[in-house]
Amino acid sequence: MVETTKKSAKKTILVTGGAGFIGSNLVERLVMDPANNVYSLDNYFTGKKENHITGVTYIEGHTKDIATLIDFVPDVVFHLGEYSRVAQSMEEPHLVWDLNMNGTCAVLEFWRKHKFKLVYAGSSTKFSEARADGTEGKDLSPYTWIKSANTDLVKNYGEWYDLKYAIVYFHNVFGPRELEGKYGTVIEIFKQKYLNNEPIPMRLPGTQKRSYTSVEDTVDALILVAEKGLGDGYGISSAKEYSTMEVAKLFKTEITMLPARSTSRPSSTIDTTQIEALGWKATRTLEDYVNEFLAKNPRT
Repeated sequence: MVETTKKSAKKTILVTGGAGFIGSNLVERLVMDPANNVYSLDNYFTGKKENHITGVTYIEGHTKDIATLIDFVPDVVFHLGEYSRVAQSMEEPHLVWDLNMNGTCAVLEFWRKHKFKLVYAGSSTKFSEARADGTEGKDLSPYTWIKSANTDLVKNYGEWYDLKYAIVYFHNVFGPRELEGKYGTVIEIFKQKYLNNEPIPMRLPGTQKRSYTSVEDTVDALILVAEKGLGDGYGISSAKEYSTMEVAKLFKTEITMLPARSTSRPSSTIDTTQIEALGWKATRTLEDYVNEFLAKNPRT
């Protein structure tokens, strides 16, 4: 009887960045459960109003103003609403600081006051192997440095104030509502080049390996971690790795080579032990996703 009561109880969930790529897919899944009251806080820096999902309450604003914008106490907060591009952050460190440091510090203070469970999206770049020049993953750019610092801050807040949290790490997420342009993701950039009949851009050396994880599998993992996960280290990743060149070749079109960026990095260590222990496993593949895309968009 007690377990039944827990399952039927209403749960208030806030997703920062709920109009963005991963956030919109997450709120879409969450709102399917009638026991969830789902809210999004988004400043629409990269989020889009066309990503809005029926049944979700949308609040527009910066996370640094969360204390005045959110007038309810959530049970769970998924903090996804941060700047998330490695190379582009070199051009706008002030913006990364505002969105990721000022915004996240305010979220953590809101957490300290209201004592909900926090699920924080860290950056897997901090696990990258050191480059030949000795640069570690966390030191590649303003984005990587601040995200690494924020994961430490989340852990410390949890310890200092006895708060519940779980930190997840995404790995090259692909799927519906991906971004294009300068804040875009690799797969969507490649898709748009294909659709425009333009060569796919390949940054040298092209041998660096990454794993690619579907947004559907990522959302499965986020919901599972919110229910059962505690602490740091939840890597959400497909087991299969591809070199960047292998990914480009999946699109079966012309490839053009470009110089390496100063933020280029080798492979990242992927540890999915903790998320798999909760019962999660990636079920969707990048090959299937690209092949479905090509089938729907054949070259004439």
